[in-house]
Amino acid sequence: MKSIKISQLKPNNGYVLVEPVQVETKTKSGIYLPESDEDKPQQGKVLACGGPIWEEGVKEIKSPVKKGDVVIYKKWGGNDFKLEDVEYQFLKFDDILAIVKA
Repeated sequence: MKSIKISQLKPNNGYVLVEPVQVETKTKSGIYLPESDEDKPQQGKVLACGGPIWEEGVKEIKSPVKKGDVVIYKKWGGNDFKLEDVEYQFLKFDDILAIVKA
């Protein structure tokens, strides 16, 4: 089977593909945290957006973000997808809580 590249993935309608930011393993005071203490990231960069969805077949809902946006999303939202030791997230439009402005 041919290996998949992340640039080849296009999310289905209603989803975005996000690369989570790396969680800090060291506190500000210099203490290293064990892996079991890591929180799941809630911030990441949008890599791709799916098409719009239709609410009740009438109202079109477009992606609230675009490729390159940095977003904050629900802590336990989305579906994990691991590729080459990097864990990506497929998030529903509703899982995105905010866009981080530059």
